[in-house]
Amino acid sequence: MSAYEDGLRAMETLLARDCQFALATAENGVPSLRYVDMFFDGGCFYVVTHAGSRKVREIEQNPRVALCNRRFFAFSGVARNIGHPLKPENRAIRAKLVEAFRPWYFKHNDEADEGMCYLRIEPETGFFHRDGTGYKMDFVRKTANAFPFAFDTVLTED
Repeated sequence: MSAYEDGLRAMETLLARDCQFALATAENGVPSLRYVDMFFDGGCFYVVTHAGSRKVREIEQNPRVALCNRRFFAFSGVARNIGHPLKPENRAIRAKLVEAFRPWYFKHNDEADEGMCYLRIEPETGFFHRDGTGYKMDFVRKTANAFPFAFDTVLTED
């Protein structure tokens, strides 16, 4: 198995669940950052949101985004609004998102609201680590470098 394939499998293991990431967007060259819950599936990240949100408005103007979390996982790529959860083409990912976000999905989302939408983020580059191995991923070329990596940063609550 190639380092890229190994990296994708590791990402599925680590990120095919409710994960919080900081999502960076920009408008007129001014960055904007917020934490969002994400789910990784089929090589893409998914976010449940509303079409009227600042992040969606900024993505419509500039689809380039960056992601990071507290464990130094970092990705950059292109985000797209793929529409309302009840669109037929979103049926499969909706089932996965409802399950992954089960504790809060229906509490915080109203599928009767026409503005509710999903974002799909297609990563182009990224870095993450698992079990002592770091992965520098190139999703465009479908290549990766795997190398020994020790995550020894002390994480604080604040």
